Amino acid sequence: MKVGAIIAAAGFGRRMKTDRPKQLLVLNDTPILVHTIRKFDACDAIDYVIVTAPRESVKEVDTLVAGAGFKKSVVVVEGGERRQDSVAIGLQHLQPGTAFVAVHDAVRPFVTAAEIESVIRQAERTGAAILAVPIVDTVKQAEKELIESTLTREHLVLAQTPQVFRTDLLKEAFERAHKDEYYGTDESSLVERLGHPVAIVRGSERNIKITRPTDLTLARVFLEEEKSAH
Repeated sequence: MKVGAIIAAAGFGRRMKTDRPKQLLVLNDTPILVHTIRKFDACDAIDYVIVTAPRESVKEVDTLVAGAGFKKSVVVVEGGERRQDSVAIGLQHLQPGTAFVAVHDAVRPFVTAAEIESVIRQAERTGAAILAVPIVDTVKQAEKELIESTLTREHLVLAQTPQVFRTDLLKEAFERAHKDEYYGTDESSLVERLGHPVAIVRGSERNIKITRPTDLTLARVFLEEEKSAH
């Protein structure tokens, strides 16, 4: 059974307040994107990786990948304007016979190979699975600057990546979204629109998405902890 990974790396990340794409920012002498790809390169359940890069950074990312010494095939393609467009492009570059596809945020470098494999195994059973963590804070629904209600957090989770799907199911979801001109915030939301159940695999609070300058501080701590563990 062939499993491909799409690393969504075409975003720019304006919340990081930098003129560099956030996935190319350096974390302890190595770009965040390379840290992320290494986790998929180390996961036995993944056969190959496709990276969707910003148009202006394709050559740079290609050079980074070529010099990183990955064991698996890592192909860099030009992404689209939005994340959904980029993943759609990635789907077009899947190798023949790819039964499942794992989609992951380029700026989540602290996912573990074990977590990636767990989501894949769950998706093999259910067709669709994502990493997610319970919400511990109280969540309010608001309109402008006024609270409308307090949501029951027992029924809420924070979605993470990777999100893994049967390839035919994810392609069908993308085709439907394109037809309906629907843009979702993650791949799971597109599959949910088909009425297909999506299973949850317990993720980790360490699997942060690096989007703001303060996230870089926490990321450096996590990276040092990873180094100490090896």
